[in-house]
Amino acid sequence: MSLKRQFIRPLIVCAALIGAGSTLTACVPLLIGGAAATTAMVVVDRRSVGEQVDDKSIELKIGGQFRADFGDAMRATITSYDGVVLLTGDTISSEFKNRAVEIARKVEHVKSVSNQIAVVKELASFSVVSNDIWITSKVMTTLATTKYIPSRTIIVTTDRSVVYLMGLVTQREGDLASAAAAKVSGVKRVEKLFQIITPEEAKRLDDAGRMGNSSSKPTTPLGETPVSGSGAMGGDAPPAGGVQVMPIQ
Repeated sequence: MSLKRQFIRPLIVCAALIGAGSTLTACVPLLIGGAAATTAMVVVDRRSVGEQVDDKSIELKIGGQFRADFGDAMRATITSYDGVVLLTGDTISSEFKNRAVEIARKVEHVKSVSNQIAVVKELASFSVVSNDIWITSKVMTTLATTKYIPSRTIIVTTDRSVVYLMGLVTQREGDLASAAAAKVSGVKRVEKLFQIITPEEAKRLDDAGRMGNSSSKPTTPLGETPVSGSGAMGGDAPPAGGVQVMPIQ
């Protein structure tokens, strides 16, 4: 299956869902996320406009290089939040998986890379990808309708029923979001790649967003951030600007 067909097919699924009488909510992630159909991006969040533009540029540059280097041998979704890049999908070669990280690291504004691309004999089928799209839409709806969760600042990515959450949140917001996502039917596991900030910083960014201002935030250098498949939710919050991975079984 060509990459072009992989990008087009989810839109066909969206049209089919609408035609079958399903709500448009299920297709919102496709319209916002573009080609990365298993990732749902928010229109307004706690990043500045410049940071959002940088993240989109990172995704496009990495995706373009992946298509040029790997062709049909890799199915990848690239998600960037504040320069932290998450790679999901699968490939038929461990060499390609390692090469993917090298490509991502060299792109301007990339701070760290979490490589969750799986090495498989066959790339995920259309039904698997479609199910991931459906799970993403359900998680988005759940976050948007759950109290105290700033859903507008959280990016949801689903791959093989594993949900990845990225965003700029407080410790409590991150815990609430992951707990809510874990309860969605069909979700196997939730992985959090949140940048943890203080409640005061969250309020400042929210106030700036409501005023339509582009504001900067204090950050610390980000290192390689691997996603663990085990562990307990919670833990001590790192200093503002750090990135913490808080997986849920």
